[in-house]
Amino acid sequence: MQFVIIAKDATDAEALSRRMQARDGHLAHIRDGIETGEQIIAAAMLDQDEKMCGSVMFVEFENREKLDEWLAEEPFVTEKVWGDIQVIPCRIPDIFSKA
Repeated sequence: MQFVIIAKDATDAEALSRRMQARDGHLAHIRDGIETGEQIIAAAMLDQDEKMCGSVMFVEFENREKLDEWLAEEPFVTEKVWGDIQVIPCRIPDIFSKA
């Protein structure tokens, strides 16, 4: 099942600092997911000053429970980078699949 994750960073003064400290772990977690096929594509959201302020991710998991297990280990969750996480089931059309 495919999902889009829209995760906005916390808004406290230390949020960007936490993001940068957790970023290597976050990217490693994503690399693992790319290898298993769980990670489809992702991007950092930017504010008006082009500073990272959140994430948008398209992922694929067996079900919502498996996604929740993955989120529980995601460094941007465990390190309290993301303050607001929205998960929406979706279906990416085959036209967007790599040939």
